[in-house]
Amino acid sequence: MRLVTKNEVVKKALLEDLRKEGIRFELRERLSHDTFVGYVLEGSLEEIRGQIEVIEGADREALKEGFTAFKESLNHILEHLKVGERFEALLQEGPWVAEILDQLMKNQAVEFSEGIVKLKEGVDVGELRFQFKFPFNLVHNPEGTEKIAKQFVLADIVIEYEFEILELEIGKINALGRVAAKYFPDDYLLGTYFGLVGRSILASEILKALRNEKVPEEDLKRAFLSAAPMEIPTEKGTLVVNYTGKAFEEVLRILKKLGYVEVKGGKVRKLKELT
Repeated sequence: MRLVTKNEVVKKALLEDLRKEGIRFELRERLSHDTFVGYVLEGSLEEIRGQIEVIEGADREALKEGFTAFKESLNHILEHLKVGERFEALLQEGPWVAEILDQLMKNQAVEFSEGIVKLKEGVDVGELRFQFKFPFNLVHNPEGTEKIAKQFVLADIVIEYEFEILELEIGKINALGRVAAKYFPDDYLLGTYFGLVGRSILASEILKALRNEKVPEEDLKRAFLSAAPMEIPTEKGTLVVNYTGKAFEEVLRILKKLGYVEVKGGKVRKLKELT
């Protein structure tokens, strides 16, 4: 069960929060990428708006909605920049911030001082030149669209940070949910959270089944596979925990790694309970 981000600021903040909460994890880094395939309109905000009004071969209404969202995001960032804001704090607003800051930097509209980024005095945003990018799937007639828009492809080679969560204790999993909610969208986090809860339930049931005896590993595995899936009644409904033989072996490996069980001579013995 893992949380993955390509944002270094998020990585640093999450790393600190997990350590503060005492949540067990492993951090891995690997080369990854972000790609965008589509088109770009260039000019002042007013010029781009005019281009959208006359563009052919694309979903004009979707472009209008996207451009409105772009301007709202730009205005939001500008409010911060007028008084000055720490670069790291701005990036925590979302990955879209880096794109807007990059465009403002290309316009030489901002200045940096001791980690603070600020809008330069006297800058007229209406005179700045921007790029408004939109994906290729909004285009139904490339020939018509390309009379105004240019093709645009971005291949951004980045480092991806993967937090492998090793926690089995429900209290720590709940703490993880509170911490991670600051950095990840609800739909992404919800799946990870219930995956961790399901793994915790399976681990707890394995420890219960062991009691104070040494149980042959294959017998334990066979018994749990015959009982799958497990249905757990809750106040609001039912939680179903399903697993394969390999998934069972992996949970047993984590229990061993974290010191909850000992596996020796093909037999499993409980060392301590989950709290």
